[in-house]
Amino acid sequence: MSMYSYLQKRILNVKSPQKRKGPRPERSSSTKRRHIDFSPSDQGEDYDADSSGGSTILLPPRGSSEDDSSADKDSPAAQARHYKTLQEMYKKPKPNQDAVCQILDLEFQSRRAFIDSGILKEEDRPAKIFEAYPCFKELHHVMDELRRILAKDNSKFINEVKKRWADFCSMVQFYGVWRKVLKPPMSLGAVESNIALFRALPTLFPSPSAPPKKMGQASEALLHVLQPTEEPAIYLQKRTLFSPVLVFDGSRCLLAIGNTPVTTFAKEELGEGLLYLMGYYYTLHLTYPKCVATILSVIQTEVLQDSIHDRDTTGSYKRVMAEWNAFIKK
Repeated sequence: MSMYSYLQKRILNVKSPQKRKGPRPERSSSTKRRHIDFSPSDQGEDYDADSSGGSTILLPPRGSSEDDSSADKDSPAAQARHYKTLQEMYKKPKPNQDAVCQILDLEFQSRRAFIDSGILKEEDRPAKIFEAYPCFKELHHVMDELRRILAKDNSKFINEVKKRWADFCSMVQFYGVWRKVLKPPMSLGAVESNIALFRALPTLFPSPSAPPKKMGQASEALLHVLQPTEEPAIYLQKRTLFSPVLVFDGSRCLLAIGNTPVTTFAKEELGEGLLYLMGYYYTLHLTYPKCVATILSVIQTEVLQDSIHDRDTTGSYKRVMAEWNAFIKK
């Protein structure tokens, strides 16, 4: 658009040629040929002369009233252009993350239509989506996608979710001690307290379906703590579920989906690990494992406050929530 405006201005300022009266002066060799210099200063601030390396693709600001209408922005052709731009950005070693977020905002409609369509089998869906959208191997893009799905216009949604999650975990600590499932957390460090909480959640909010025999406890569908001699790759190959899981080795936390490792994060963030799992369930449109469906449904309603998707209406879920609400009122 900057180039177009520049050329249009040049064209409008050109006068029609007129015959010169009188003798024509001779031109020096230095003035016989004149070149138009398209320097970056002439082209406006949005032009990036270096299209390689760390150059940034600048897009019109959100909500701007450009020549193209909102209908054109949502058209299949426009959505396809946005996706192509995103692909080009991820061919670079370090894509500009702000520009990636903006492209994901613009291409949201067609992306969700592709992911939610049910064309892909659930066990194949993560690999296919990561191939099409490598940005979703990064936690901040997954959490931002969760915001787009549940509260697109609420820029503070993730901070609000984290606050509700902290309040929920605090109440569950008391609930677990009251139910004699958890010990008082005062004697535990932050990491040990989070591990104990995650292991207790499927017991405090039980699902009617038992976990697979090879898996052992239902909490293994949420978190697995590696033994000192246990290798994460070997553990993942033995997994029988295709769902997201946290694998903790004592120093860092690995988030995997099925048998495939996706990303890692610091142990200080372990307390928010279940929110990351929920982010991947929503982003990749995955089904909850039956053995932990109740606790994940509780997080969906109590923490994410999802008003878009259907809520669990089974008798076991209603019973669990009745016990939980009765405890909160005390």
